[in-house]
Amino acid sequence: MVTDKLKELEATRAKLATLEQAVASELNKELAALPAKYGFASADEFSRAVRAAAGGGGSRRRGRPPKAGAAAKPAAGRAAGGRKRRKRAVITDETRTQVKKMVEAGKTGNEISKSLGISLPSVQNIKKALGLVKKR
Repeated sequence: MVTDKLKELEATRAKLATLEQAVASELNKELAALPAKYGFASADEFSRAVRAAAGGGGSRRRGRPPKAGAAAKPAAGRAAGGRKRRKRAVITDETRTQVKKMVEAGKTGNEISKSLGISLPSVQNIKKALGLVKKR
């Protein structure tokens, strides 16, 4: 009884291994055909285009310029998503005073950051410097 089940299990495992190999083979064929399907001459050219479309740039090598023909980097002053980068906020004594007043008025850090145009971490740093946060 148990031996029959063990034989059946072994046969099922062999069938599974055969199916896995067939799927892997089919997948490799489909992947190899992708560059030509989308009009690219080589797999390398196709992979660079995919990386560029995904926002990863054209080169994985750090500190070196991308290879010729690789996608250009986003324009200076723009984030990867095409949005403009925020200018760095200047934290003045007036900003610190406003943060202190807003904290005392019961505003949240998120509300303060939006109303003053500074980042939430900046608000947290100001609150910490002013001693307005509880220690853990």
